[in-house]
Amino acid sequence: MPCGPLQAMWIVALASGTPVSGTLSMLFFSLRTLPLMLSIILLSTASESSVSPVVTIGIPALVFVCILLAGTLIRKSINRNLRKKLIESGNTKLFGDFIDKLRFCYSLDDLYQAIQDILELKADCAVLFVDCEKNYVLYNSPDRISSYYTVRDKLALNFPLSWEDGVFFLGDNLGIVSSYKEARGFFLSFNQKHFYVFCRYICHFDTEIYSKLYEEFVRFSQRIETLNSLAEISTLTKEWEQLAETQVSFLPRQMPVIDKLKFAAYYRPLVNVSGDYYTVLPITPEKTLLMLGDVSGKGLPAALIMGLVMNTVKVMQNKEDLVGLISGVDKAIKNMHLQDKYTVLFIGIVDTEKMKFTYVNASMSDPKILTRGPDGYRIKELQSTASLVGIIDMDDVHIAEQRLFRGDMILLASDGVSEVMDENGVELGDTELFTNTLKASASKQPQQFVNDIVDLIFQYNGDKRLHDDVTMLVAKVG
Repeated sequence: MPCGPLQAMWIVALASGTPVSGTLSMLFFSLRTLPLMLSIILLSTASESSVSPVVTIGIPALVFVCILLAGTLIRKSINRNLRKKLIESGNTKLFGDFIDKLRFCYSLDDLYQAIQDILELKADCAVLFVDCEKNYVLYNSPDRISSYYTVRDKLALNFPLSWEDGVFFLGDNLGIVSSYKEARGFFLSFNQKHFYVFCRYICHFDTEIYSKLYEEFVRFSQRIETLNSLAEISTLTKEWEQLAETQVSFLPRQMPVIDKLKFAAYYRPLVNVSGDYYTVLPITPEKTLLMLGDVSGKGLPAALIMGLVMNTVKVMQNKEDLVGLISGVDKAIKNMHLQDKYTVLFIGIVDTEKMKFTYVNASMSDPKILTRGPDGYRIKELQSTASLVGIIDMDDVHIAEQRLFRGDMILLASDGVSEVMDENGVELGDTELFTNTLKASASKQPQQFVNDIVDLIFQYNGDKRLHDDVTMLVAKVG
């Protein structure tokens, strides 16, 4: 006796033992059993007809194969769409965005920017990134749990250098928990580097996101290792040596001799080529232009922008027009059409006749004047008066002025000086040690002053490899 479609469905359900309660369960059950169910219907219908056995068996078999393929494709599509909806919505989407950003990170600076833009600002997470082999903090979120020394010490104790690779969930006591629903954070361990993420709503993330994040983190780590190896090799090649020699030729070969002013400089690129630059250009016997800057990024593009800036300033006729000089540099960089390339720079004129320092600070963080007082030297910070140069509109460029006194020391430095970190990840520029050294050395001659800062940098860094170019220009008013 032939059976109808509903009867066929229940026959298969009973045979397979599959529950068919619920709309979504019924949908997947139907897709899974549709080929078999239709075949039963066709066979039962054919048994009542006069069609030959070959046709009776062949047609249902062909229909069975076609429906099987269609059902498989539909199931895969539904599964894929559901997974995509879960990963691209709600809290999980933030980590999905971070994964997408990580795919295009080619340096640690790129990674740090992605952490700040997404994990910190959008996802309200705290991040701690540690190189366990070197016992060195690569990154930590400021003013958050990840910046506490007690947290770092406990994590180092709980998860030593020998810790295995993988994804692990952290509990309230900063130990491992087996269930992600009880976690207050997680960390990725690969190649003796630990990437900790602290977040209270870990339980709301789709679990698939962790494996995807770990896979992308491994790719990033391997990519960085490869690029670093290539960079080290490239520093040995003749082409890079020639480029470095050309770049150094833009810098002053020797300091000019100027009445009532003495100079010293220090220039140490991270690799052969650098994005840092400085110059001293006499304008009149009483007026001297000082400039120091730092181009974003490293390598050949940064070196090209560095040369462009130096040449632009040198060829411009009116060097007393600081706004005109800044605008000329801004236009020259933008005309290069190098994506995301810009410079921060400080440019000023020392007037030894009127004893004043007129300047524009385009987002340099560390220019200072050390001036002598009754109780020793004190520090005057030269605040920013303009935005980044070469990437955004520069509508507001303000000229500032500072009075000078005999014995004043002007210090212009790239952020490679103040951002050197000790083994605890504390930047040199944030310490009293740095401030006290500047004040104690300000009475010395410029070259001795520079030597004291350089010695401090390497002592504070523990003689480890630096992570940025280090450049200084110093002028002492006589």
